[in-house]
Amino acid sequence: MQLFYNPTIDETTESFSFDKEESKHIIKVLRKKDTDILFVTNGLGLLFKTEITLASDNKCTVQIISFEKKDSSNYHLHLAVAPTKMNDRYEWFLEKATEIGIHEITPIICDHSERKVINKDRFEKIILSAMKQSNELFLPKLNEAITYKEFVKLEIEGLKLIAHCEETDKKTLKSVLKPHENITILIGPEGDFSENEIALALENQFTPVSLGNTRLRTETAAVVACHSVVFVNEH
Repeated sequence: MQLFYNPTIDETTESFSFDKEESKHIIKVLRKKDTDILFVTNGLGLLFKTEITLASDNKCTVQIISFEKKDSSNYHLHLAVAPTKMNDRYEWFLEKATEIGIHEITPIICDHSERKVINKDRFEKIILSAMKQSNELFLPKLNEAITYKEFVKLEIEGLKLIAHCEETDKKTLKSVLKPHENITILIGPEGDFSENEIALALENQFTPVSLGNTRLRTETAAVVACHSVVFVNEH
């Protein structure tokens, strides 16, 4: 199934038109024509079966034939991950985490962060593309970048974890995960979290965890954490 996206539609929508860019892709690139069937999601768990009524590369219009709703997860996975020095590594994480099944992402700016500014528009496009590619019906939420100190002091529901590489007393991620609970995991930058940041996390009731015996890159650690949580909840 090839999946398209329109955030403005809901159960009451009868027909709609794609924007010019998407219309051109549908008609010129994919060579769709009148009466062809397209599957569309609004990123909120709804899958619409639609039929093209106007095959225009400026304004492709479809009529909704039917829709179905996918149940939302009974847990919420939020990863707060420091931007990597090389943008393509963070973008790889965003793509893979979306495919695996993440719900929310917050870029956090840490003491050792070499990159302190992100391109949110580009990141959102990568997440959207990965959602459509994997036929996922829920679009993960990407928050604005925030400083680490601000983030750890937020009111956060559920299990709060920090994955770091310091040789301190830590539990394994596997040992603390339980199905059907909200979970937030902090993943640090190249160079890891500073000692002060780790101490601040502990003060704010974050539990330190290990992701394994090897030292992982930021983006690898984030994907490992994501997969571990999804595996516990869906297998």
